[in-house]
Amino acid sequence: MDKKEIYEHLAKIYLDASSKTSKKKRKNKTHSLAFRNLIIAVVLLIAFGAGSSLWLGFNKKASRSTQIALYLVQDAAKINFNFDPAKRETFSLSLNNLNLTGYKSLGFTVRKTNPKDAISLRIEFTNRFNERSEVYVKHISQKWSDQRINFSQFKNISNWQEMKLLAFSVEEWNAREKSGVLYIDDVRLIK
Repeated sequence: MDKKEIYEHLAKIYLDASSKTSKKKRKNKTHSLAFRNLIIAVVLLIAFGAGSSLWLGFNKKASRSTQIALYLVQDAAKINFNFDPAKRETFSLSLNNLNLTGYKSLGFTVRKTNPKDAISLRIEFTNRFNERSEVYVKHISQKWSDQRINFSQFKNISNWQEMKLLAFSVEEWNAREKSGVLYIDDVRLIK
C-alpha cells in the first residue's frame, strides 16, 4: 500500500469520511495510466519490429538462414597444400548415398590465406554409378566469399538419387604458389 491508500483507509475508519471524489479521480488516473502504457507498448513493439527487420536485412548469416539448406560441415575445413611432391590436396565428404534430387545447388564460403596466390578450386561430385563431374571456382579472395554452384553445371551427373562423394581439391597446375592454405566453410545443399 502506498501513503495515499493508507491515509484514505484511516480516514474511512476513524473519521467515517467518504472519499467518493477521490475514488473517481483514482479510477480516471488508473485508466489514463493504462492507456499511456498501452501506447508505449505499441510504439515499442513497432520500433522493435522495424529494428529487427532492418537487422535481418543487413545480417549475412540471417539472410542465408532463409534458405532451405542441408549443412554438411560443422566447422571450417582447411586444405593445406604443399606441392612437393604431391600434385593435389583434397578435402572430401562422404555423402552416404544421399538423395539430392530435391536440391538445386551447392553453396559454400571460401577464402585463401596468401594474397599473392591465384588458386582455382575444383569441386567434384561422384554418384553411386561412379559418374563424376567437376566445376572450377576461380578468383578466390583473401576474404570470405560465398559461392553457389547450380547442379546443372555438373554436366556428367545424370542421376542425383544416390550420391557418394563431394570433394574440394587444389591442384598443382591451378595454383601459382607451391604451398598455401585454403579454408572452406558453410558447405550446404540448397533447395
